[in-house]
Amino acid sequence: MIATQLNQAQMLFESILAFFYPECCQICGERRARAREGYICSNCRQQPGAIRWIEPPICERCGLPFDGQITNKFECANCREADLQFSWARAAVVASGLVLEVIHRYKYYGALWFEPFLAELLIARAGTHLRRQDWDMIVPVPLHPLKLREREFNQAERLARHLARATGIPLNVHVVQRVKSTQTQTMLTRPKRAQNVRGAFKLRPTARLDGERVVLVDDVLTTGATTSECAGTLLKGGAREVCVWTVARGL
Repeated sequence: MIATQLNQAQMLFESILAFFYPECCQICGERRARAREGYICSNCRQQPGAIRWIEPPICERCGLPFDGQITNKFECANCREADLQFSWARAAVVASGLVLEVIHRYKYYGALWFEPFLAELLIARAGTHLRRQDWDMIVPVPLHPLKLREREFNQAERLARHLARATGIPLNVHVVQRVKSTQTQTMLTRPKRAQNVRGAFKLRPTARLDGERVVLVDDVLTTGATTSECAGTLLKGGAREVCVWTVARGL
């Protein structure tokens, strides 16, 4: 019954998009691409370097991929020096090429038609892992109200909804809030990023955590400063463990 309703909702969503947008790839502008594909054709997806799936070896803590043959478990230099508060972080793909362009257009230019593509990447990797494990809720990294008003949507929340539907893990958007309006992390050094987000999150007054295991979701992880600060807030609020899943991993 639920699956049927989701399929009907997906068909309605696609028909609405098709009314406003032709079924044309929004990257090359030449080949056919449907709404369920995020309007990205198979040819653009298959270009060298377009989608770089993250494969082992990776840092066990932050998920940073490494080249070469490493058979034993290890933590990268950044994780050994940083005080990261999540148990571990993983990402589906590297933030480069087609993926980086799509995320940029999605977040900063409101290109919501790319959302199915990004959700597809996240679910392809995170869905498999999370279905085999026992997690209590999925929590998206919140935006500050000023940023939300400016952008009109929270990309982490929208992607988290897709992941929640795919895994059956309940979504909770009412547990943590962003109380500090921070500058963008993009141009900041690693130490400055941690300083920039310090004290940025707070548990909502009505939120109650009692030993839950939480999956924290965002679009991109680079140094882990934002997700670590948010994870720390959840842990202080009563969560037993926090892991992180993102669509992409900055290198």
